[in-house]
Amino acid sequence: MAGAAGDILVLNAGSSSIKFALFDGALGERHRGIAAGIGGDARLVIDGRARTLALPDHRAALTAVLEALAALGVQVKRLRAAGHRVVHGGAALTRPVRITAETLAAIRACVPLAPLHNPHNLAAIEALAEIAPGLPQFASFDTAFHASNPEVAVRYAIPRAEEARGIRRYGFHGLSYSSLVARLPEISGAPLPRRLLAFHLGNGASACAILEGRSVATTMGYSPLDGLPMGTRAGSIDATAVLRMVEIHGLERTQAILNHDSGLKALSGGISDMRKLLAAGTPEAAFAVEHFCYWTLRHAGSLIMAMGGVDAVAFTGGIGENAAPIRACIAAGMTWLGARLDAAANAAGGPRLHAPDSAIGLWVVPAEEERVIAADALALLGAG
Repeated sequence: MAGAAGDILVLNAGSSSIKFALFDGALGERHRGIAAGIGGDARLVIDGRARTLALPDHRAALTAVLEALAALGVQVKRLRAAGHRVVHGGAALTRPVRITAETLAAIRACVPLAPLHNPHNLAAIEALAEIAPGLPQFASFDTAFHASNPEVAVRYAIPRAEEARGIRRYGFHGLSYSSLVARLPEISGAPLPRRLLAFHLGNGASACAILEGRSVATTMGYSPLDGLPMGTRAGSIDATAVLRMVEIHGLERTQAILNHDSGLKALSGGISDMRKLLAAGTPEAAFAVEHFCYWTLRHAGSLIMAMGGVDAVAFTGGIGENAAPIRACIAAGMTWLGARLDAAANAAGGPRLHAPDSAIGLWVVPAEEERVIAADALALLGAG
């Protein structure tokens, strides 16, 4: 079937992969896949079908993606637009934008804030501009949803000169939370709860206090390292402990330890995947799971206070959507709030998790970040 004029290509570029999805003009998903292992043992997966091939860099990977779509009848010249996930928009880029020379420069200026992410986002934008120079491109930012946080929530208690250098709380996973806010009323058949506690739990994990549809507090801060313990990231840690690690290991090694060798991986003795942890049956794995739930609940208490209470809880992300024991553990920690879990519904994956006598709603909401990005691109096209 030939690609319809108006298809939107969504790209999410990482250090060694490009995830992609294609949507029609009504935001119906047509194709999905990933070019993984860029620069190494690479493979291209589209609609569940995989093949190995050489992908030395992001441009080669993007070319392979476009060729695979062309083989399915989707020609790049018939695309209406491309939308990109960009991790960091800083304090200035707080809504989706069309890619121009000026906005590209603004994204590049945020590289010091997200050196592990924004350069790869930029690589995909620039590669696509070379391959399809006439194609309108748009960017949606993972930090933007949290721009509604009050100043008291984003300022660190540090000198103003340091804050002026961009050292403040930003928050991440914003596209996931934006999707959750849009989808929960559709799933529940009711208005969005006024005080919603949202958990994006995956290899990267965070929580967000959403008051009347707007983020008012979140666990990630200056970087995605802060907050909950994650697959390989430490989460919150005393700054002096970090400084001591830098004295011992140097800056580069300390960054690697905190981002790639910590979290569940460190606590369990090498396992970062929650599915494997739940199946491992070792004391170390059990402790890693307990630690994850304990600190998720500790942070949740802070977010509930920021909203003045909670009316509903929503889980999303790979762990949030698929790990019933983790949802049960977190719900059990909220019984003092009147939360009552329906065990059968939780085992079945929801979407409604709460028992009839629960004082607060408990929900599973599938993450649809790519659809949010496509919707942003369509909205900007219409506004233009």
